[in-house]
Amino acid sequence: MPTTSSFETLLYTTEPPVATITLNRPDELNTIVPPMPDEIEAAIGLAERDPAVKVIVLRGAGRAFSAGYDFGGGFQHWGDAMSTDGRWDPGKDFAMVSARATGPTQKFMAIWRASKPVIAQVHGWCVGGASDYALCADIVIASDDAVIGTPYARMWGAYLTGMWLYRLGLAKAKWHSLTGEPLTGREAADVELINESVPFERLEARVAEVAEMLCRIPLSQLQAQKLIVNQAYENMGLASTQTLGGILDGLMRNTPDALRFIETASTEGVRAAVERRDGPWGDYSQAPPDRRPDPRCVHVVVPTNSPRIRSRICDKVIPRIRAALPMAPGHSCHGSTRTCAATEAMVLVDASIEPSTVYS
Repeated sequence: MPTTSSFETLLYTTEPPVATITLNRPDELNTIVPPMPDEIEAAIGLAERDPAVKVIVLRGAGRAFSAGYDFGGGFQHWGDAMSTDGRWDPGKDFAMVSARATGPTQKFMAIWRASKPVIAQVHGWCVGGASDYALCADIVIASDDAVIGTPYARMWGAYLTGMWLYRLGLAKAKWHSLTGEPLTGREAADVELINESVPFERLEARVAEVAEMLCRIPLSQLQAQKLIVNQAYENMGLASTQTLGGILDGLMRNTPDALRFIETASTEGVRAAVERRDGPWGDYSQAPPDRRPDPRCVHVVVPTNSPRIRSRICDKVIPRIRAALPMAPGHSCHGSTRTCAATEAMVLVDASIEPSTVYS
């Protein structure tokens, strides 16, 4: 029987043997704010403890997987965890980010630590901290036009999980760490940062195919193979890399340049700060249309257990939405695609929604 669980920043559904975690802040490009890290950890725990689940799928609602950490107003939404009397407290910062009980990276590392395979289904923007966390998954499948990158390499951050380092060879790791240059989904697959990319209209189906293949294998076999691969990378110093990354990230968020960056975001808006950071490079949200995610490709997730509602959404509502939308400039039109799962109507539609900004 399909089941759902309630969270503030995500949706958790199961249709055994697959559990699906959907980042669900679509109006904010699924940017990371509390309590998302805690909820990711909790949702992974639900899947881990469910004997009917063999594979976990992680994805995002709306037009992005996630645009990274929301730095509007600095990190004020993290409260006093990193500050004292309204000012950054380096002691609190490093203690908070390095502890498994409190550190956001440690929470997202539940994806890596889960004994069951996790497939990341990436579309749209997957940047900054979100790319760090998506790459914790065992298999990453992206749409061809997805954009994966770490704009914080230029300002306001440092590698968090270290997955960019461990997945890429030295030459590519150095290039992307020093330039912050992003990759499309297709380019990321070509350099083996991720496993593969497919056209957006095929993404949902391809992830389902891979999940189905894995589900044919005994769970204990999947768990054994994941454990031995993870252990090999942990023996390379993954934990110490992450400890250093969290500390450096705190320092890089509080240099004079970084503080001016945040001041610009606070006084002139995030868009202005991002334009100054990425404009000279001509990438991320400052890129030409063919180097940005297709703005018409949106995951509309409507949780429902009603067959009647699912049928109406899939057969009547979505075609009307799509017919009312003009074609976005700079992109060719995809055919509409839809999948009505047992616990929700998952509809992939074209929508002319221009991305606003890319976070960190």
